[in-house]
Amino acid sequence: MSFFTADQTILFVDDDTALRDANVQTLDLAGLSVEALADAPSALARIAPDFSGAVVTDIRMPGMDGLELRAAIHAIDPDIPVILITGHADVAMAVRALKDGAFDFLAKPFASDHLVSAARRALDYRALVLDNRRLVAAAAAVDSPLIGESAAMVRLRETIAQLAQADIDVLIEGETGTGKELVAHMLHRQSRRSGAALVAVNCAALPHDLAEAELFGSDLIDRATGKLGQAGRIRAAHRGTLFLDEIDTMHAAVQAKLLRVIEEREVQPVGAAAPEPVDLRVVAATKTDLMDAVRAGDFREDLYYRLHVVKLRIPPLRERRSDIPQTFAWFLDEAAAKMGVEDFRIDDAVRRHLVEHDWPGNVRELKNFAYSIILGLPSDPGHTPLSPDLTLAERVARFEATILRDTLEATGGDIARAMAGLGLPRKTLYDKLARHGINPRDFRGGT
Repeated sequence: MSFFTADQTILFVDDDTALRDANVQTLDLAGLSVEALADAPSALARIAPDFSGAVVTDIRMPGMDGLELRAAIHAIDPDIPVILITGHADVAMAVRALKDGAFDFLAKPFASDHLVSAARRALDYRALVLDNRRLVAAAAAVDSPLIGESAAMVRLRETIAQLAQADIDVLIEGETGTGKELVAHMLHRQSRRSGAALVAVNCAALPHDLAEAELFGSDLIDRATGKLGQAGRIRAAHRGTLFLDEIDTMHAAVQAKLLRVIEEREVQPVGAAAPEPVDLRVVAATKTDLMDAVRAGDFREDLYYRLHVVKLRIPPLRERRSDIPQTFAWFLDEAAAKMGVEDFRIDDAVRRHLVEHDWPGNVRELKNFAYSIILGLPSDPGHTPLSPDLTLAERVARFEATILRDTLEATGGDIARAMAGLGLPRKTLYDKLARHGINPRDFRGGT
């Protein structure tokens, strides 16, 4: 599986016209978008923080050389991949550059497929970095805070603030819907790693036969697509945070390789000759007691203790009932603002439901209930249906929102399955979700 998209461009920088043209042709024939540049300043002029591609540059060039170009690019964004081309005499220099942040280097003479493989991995890496930045930005914009003034929630917020600065691995434990992913984002955003990516992996959604390449990357040719390699989620989390949701569902073979990553802070892609160093923080989450899985033989004991440096337990709503009214009010206000509803009423049946219900779906269930109230939908405690004062357009819009939410609930937030079920193209579906203020991530399990 490869993550890069067609709009990504490789900037190939070399003052040697013949070598530049030959390598540009190689990349072009491999189906990559490539731009040829004769000097470093021309390449630097193309770089911005939102640059979506990668850079391949010769080290020895007049004026600004490749090492200086790498440093100047990383001053703009340290996560833009820069691949260095070096002669035999400069290999030691290139190795030092790797430690300073270069993505890879190619020693002359190099095979064409090595160039293509390195370029594809760089584009994969950049695509993942930008995609996760967008996810983090979206999460920052729409995530609710950890609401509640119970002693347990006050203590949890204080602990998160302390742990965020400690830069140690954390295991988050909590039932479905308690907000484990939100806690992971808070740990990341308040840490020194906040400028890099938070790479989230739902372990339950990883097919066992693809999990190793997806997580650790691959330097092998994908027989199905003919493409070379992929970056892998762990390498994409370099300098950032790797969030492993539903870690208890991870396959035993993958657990063994993950243990090495955590112990050594290095990753060996499938088919690679040697491991690569990675600088990351690991945050794992589980909705069950991992020790029970250890006792059952389903989870490695040594991996458990590596992950269990610090454990954060998120209490379910039934253990902090005093927080329910405040949390419900917060979601009501959020839903009303998103839906443009200015006048709504809470009846006695709703109040009784808030007090008497055990909320097995926790905060997610409470949020969905609040949204159903604002939408005027029938609810379990007998809330009244759509107001007769609504116009036809308003009723259709709310009915459409209901269908979208029901579909995402049924598919676990899987956009591909939702598209198929609704018979909608991706762009149309995303437009409708945006119009109704619906976030597919709210319907994905395990958090």
